[in-house]
Amino acid sequence: MTKKKLPVRITGQHFTIDKVLIKDAIEQADINREDTVLDIGAGKGFLTVHLLKRARNVIAIENDTALVKHLHKLFSNERNVKVSGSDFRSFEIPKTPFKVVSNIPYGITSYIFKIIMYEEVENFLGGSIILQLESAKKLFARKIYNPYTVLYHTFFKLKITREVSPESFLPPPTVKSALLHIKRKNKSFDFELKTKYLAFISSLLLKPDLSVRTALKSIFRKGQIRAISEKYGIDLNSPIVCLVPSQWEKCFLEMLEVVPEKYHPT
Repeated sequence: MTKKKLPVRITGQHFTIDKVLIKDAIEQADINREDTVLDIGAGKGFLTVHLLKRARNVIAIENDTALVKHLHKLFSNERNVKVSGSDFRSFEIPKTPFKVVSNIPYGITSYIFKIIMYEEVENFLGGSIILQLESAKKLFARKIYNPYTVLYHTFFKLKITREVSPESFLPPPTVKSALLHIKRKNKSFDFELKTKYLAFISSLLLKPDLSVRTALKSIFRKGQIRAISEKYGIDLNSPIVCLVPSQWEKCFLEMLEVVPEKYHPT
């Protein structure tokens, strides 16, 4: 690691220098020769150099001009590595199956998750992401206020496999990090319904203090609500934010089954 181009803290650049962490991230993502892998915020290429040995194609995405120049030089002879000098927010995701193994820019964590696990859910196969520990823990909060969190857990199995100390990075961040494993689930409904599903969750979370019973009344009849409670063991008196993702999914499937489409939230 040279000292010519040290990351600037304010930009959120903290290079992953922990070889064990890099190895774990790649192993957990189960990368093979059929995979296209995105390395978002590739930095100096510490992850990329290991990914290219395992994946069919690696796309190293980096916004810093000097680092992009370094990556082009480093991987000039590697046919399976493409360097994209762009901000991920303007990067065009491949319309083919892909995985992500990355030490992502912490400042755009929410944006990255929305893109890969919602906008591009049809093609995102999973992977390993190093992110701020606080952001990772929000995905597993007992009360869910963010509709996207429900959606992520519906389509993917998420697991924090380890906490990561600041010493694993250069320069060390002021916060702890985590390694998040993302594995695609067998879907219970078509991805084409993702927008309708998000609208369903969002409409019921508009007033998070409401009970499940009261919130469901905006869509279901009393008899239907009672049947849902008995069928899935849902406590109708608990706050709507206490529903777990599997219960959200079952309620949505019930809506598709028993509620006329004209009454579905949009």
